[in-house]
Amino acid sequence: MLPEPVAYDTTWAGEARSAAGYGALLFVLLAGVDEVAGTLTDLRAALWLFLGALLLAVLWPTRVSAARGLLTTRGLWREARVRTDRLVSVRWSNGVAQRLVLRDADGNRAELDPRVLIANPALWHVLDTDARISVTRGTLRCGETALLQIAARVDREAARTVFKISGLE
Repeated sequence: MLPEPVAYDTTWAGEARSAAGYGALLFVLLAGVDEVAGTLTDLRAALWLFLGALLLAVLWPTRVSAARGLLTTRGLWREARVRTDRLVSVRWSNGVAQRLVLRDADGNRAELDPRVLIANPALWHVLDTDARISVTRGTLRCGETALLQIAARVDREAARTVFKISGLE
């Protein structure tokens, strides 16, 4: 039985709505321009609908949740689970978008946008607590620097939020 999630990505719903809105907006704009030009056909409308759906699929955010010892990421087509209390590596991926890649002792792998952790301190707290267990057990061989970098970013963002709310910014 899997542990019950204790922390979720609170920004996911807004990002999903935005992705759906952009996909719908693209379809409406393309179909509208075609309609005004008098060239809209069923085939062209289907093409515009396909392009809108494709944009939705590209922009759809990964849903991240964490429970004690487990981090789960869910995309449109796949789900990944990694045991955060048995991490062997945490690293930054190379590419256009910054990604954090987590691997556990069982060979499982999960990728997530580090901004999700920065925007959700509760999610970060669960991951950080479990990563410390991995360090204590000696399973985390690579990635303490990456975790320290994220911790610094989370702390910086939390301090910025406190200053903003208190009017000291």
